[in-house]
Amino acid sequence: MPPADAHPARQPAARGLDRDPSTAASTGTVLLTGAAGAVGTFLRRGLPALGWHLRCLDLVRPARDDGLEWVTADITRPAELAAAMAEASAVVHLAGIPGETGFDRLLHTNIDGTYRVFEAAVRAGVRRFVYASSNHAVGRHRAGAPLDGAAPVRPDSLYGVSKAFGEALGAYVADRFGMAVAGIRIGSCCERPTRLRHLATWLSPGDTVRLVHAMLTAPGLTYATVNGVSANTRGWWELDSARAMGYQPQDDAEEYAQELLAGFGGPLAADDPDAMYAGGRMAVPDPAVPGGEPSGGCAAPQA
Repeated sequence: MPPADAHPARQPAARGLDRDPSTAASTGTVLLTGAAGAVGTFLRRGLPALGWHLRCLDLVRPARDDGLEWVTADITRPAELAAAMAEASAVVHLAGIPGETGFDRLLHTNIDGTYRVFEAAVRAGVRRFVYASSNHAVGRHRAGAPLDGAAPVRPDSLYGVSKAFGEALGAYVADRFGMAVAGIRIGSCCERPTRLRHLATWLSPGDTVRLVHAMLTAPGLTYATVNGVSANTRGWWELDSARAMGYQPQDDAEEYAQELLAGFGGPLAADDPDAMYAGGRMAVPDPAVPGGEPSGGCAAPQA
């Protein structure tokens, strides 16, 4: 990370929203890392229609041409990142390993890779950074009780630890370098709910676009973490802070409740990890995978 005195001096900012709208990044190029993945695919479908010019970055590009600007690059290689970051006004950072695995892999991609993306953004003078965190950064909190978007980190896995690192790094960058940073604790981002837990934690494709757009345009952003879920009837994740920043969710997993309850033979048992913890089954160690079960439960969309 470059020294702070290489950038304009700025006092540490109050968390959340201040009264200065000048930091809103409503124009220019948005660098979208991990653009070929599931969440990236949803954003590629929706953000251009809202006026955003996307520069899509991933290790490989989809076979189907989507007409967008693409860069094939590795987020752990500074020279490749620097070239991709040129003239970007904002970054949406999705790239990473999306579930539990060995620590060395998480260290390389989710921790060092995230550091490299923030570092390149600081060096390039990027004004705004949207970081894809995860519910697994707070996954050991009990399910059912209201979960604030700024709840203290309580990871349920090494994957969750890697996402909590990104949140902490984002706070540091916001305070030290004056970049506007928003971390989204993404719930279950799927085309449609496929598990009973998703009736509370689903984030629809359309609401994914609405939420990221809100984080890219919210006036006066300094640093904030928000919950990334739709307006689910059975949800218990707080959305007031995201709504205050312009998020207007329109979807509700309740539309699928009858079908899911019939398919699974009724509601979750009280001792089911999906009913006990914010992070669901990831919070319970699986001997086959050090640290827990791989995250998800959602099929990746076709690019």
